[in-house]
Amino acid sequence: MLPPLAGWDPPGLSRRQMLGTVANGFGLLGLAGLLSEAQAREPSRGGAASSNPLAVRPPHHAPKARRAIFIFLNGGPSHVDLLDPKVRLTTDHGKPLPFEKPKLARTTTENLMASPFRFAQYGQSGIAVSELLPNLATCVDDLCVIRSMVADNINHPNACLQMFTGEQIFSRPSLGSWVLYGLGSESQDLPGFVAICPSGGDAALWGSSFLPASFQGTRVADLAHPIANLRNDRYSAGQQRRQLDLVNQLNQRHRRDREDDSRLGARIESFELAFRMQMQAPGVFDIGSEPESVRRLYGLDQPRTERFGRQCLIARRLVERGVRFVQLHTESNWDHHTGIRTELPNCCAGLDRPVAGLLKDLKARGLLEDTLVIWGGEFGRSPVAQKGDGRDHHPYGFTMWLAGGGVKGGHVHGATDEFGWYAVEDKVHVHDLHATVLHLMGIDHERLTYRYAGRDYRLTDVSGNIVEKIIA
Repeated sequence: MLPPLAGWDPPGLSRRQMLGTVANGFGLLGLAGLLSEAQAREPSRGGAASSNPLAVRPPHHAPKARRAIFIFLNGGPSHVDLLDPKVRLTTDHGKPLPFEKPKLARTTTENLMASPFRFAQYGQSGIAVSELLPNLATCVDDLCVIRSMVADNINHPNACLQMFTGEQIFSRPSLGSWVLYGLGSESQDLPGFVAICPSGGDAALWGSSFLPASFQGTRVADLAHPIANLRNDRYSAGQQRRQLDLVNQLNQRHRRDREDDSRLGARIESFELAFRMQMQAPGVFDIGSEPESVRRLYGLDQPRTERFGRQCLIARRLVERGVRFVQLHTESNWDHHTGIRTELPNCCAGLDRPVAGLLKDLKARGLLEDTLVIWGGEFGRSPVAQKGDGRDHHPYGFTMWLAGGGVKGGHVHGATDEFGWYAVEDKVHVHDLHATVLHLMGIDHERLTYRYAGRDYRLTDVSGNIVEKIIA
């Protein structure tokens, strides 16, 4: 028997059967997250398959950001309790909403509910921030707060899909996949797109859909054991290298008459990346080398902030090593239909210090100026009460913020009405956000297309306008 490759020990196969399987590009799985059944369905990109699909490609124009970190608050954080204070909610607390709600509104309660939390102005910009985010408030002059976000769906699954893929129902490539497809990766020893999501989640939020599977996100679920099969205790690096060289020879022979099919090329490169990751990835996820001051900055010294602090610190370690796009999914549930007086403070307590630590660390290392940080959920929460002390889903006007990567710091863009219900000034649709993120990274959202099933697709479909007012 030929010795099996790391992570793949096929029982009962003869040498001929195994080599035949490998030569056809199937069965050899490598590291978790790098190979998937999607590669067997990968469409042709036309022309000869690239020897390295993640090679760096030139941008359409000079970028302001080289990499991005998306901090996602699943469930929808309440904008009127965190970053969009409304005096009218306080003065009219308990009174009926003075206008008709949209037909998509879900809550049956129409009485306004004041925020139970105090706001104060911070920094030279004087931006108002809730008492629930005291650490983030110290970074306010680096934030571009967008108070006029709008989305199209009031349900979590569809709204999450739109926030990450631009589409509410059908499978489409995620934002990170489009960025990686457009620019490639500056790191050839790590995945170009990593999604840290310990508490489950929809794989479509970091999936590549009809884009080649090389551009899908690699999910990290267990921070203690972030990527499976990184260690091989059975064979040395030299033995694995010889195995891989043999497999590549067979695959290249099989590929000679199939240069217009990208599937085998993607698999070959996945094997090579998997081998390189065994050397590099363990050090990235091992934060033991970080000084105690940095660990405290991210909140690793406190049980409440340790888990998300670890995510944020790993994100910094990934982007400084050339990873193009990192998604961080909080484990806290921001879907506060009830108990907002207790549940929202608990969520903020686990998030506030790590996020502020990430911003300060990036800035101190000179990384923030070309690293775009995105913060927000799939929508906000209603200004009216639900179940006494909760708030319902609210896509009609909510808040997100950006930092670094060429956006204006200490800046507030747009506004909701005096109740925080509708975005009324400088609306920013999800498509506009995507167009702006791509623009900041040097990509023209109208030119970044992929032909599939007879038509050209793009992240923003037929919509999207760059929000010029937030660009520094």
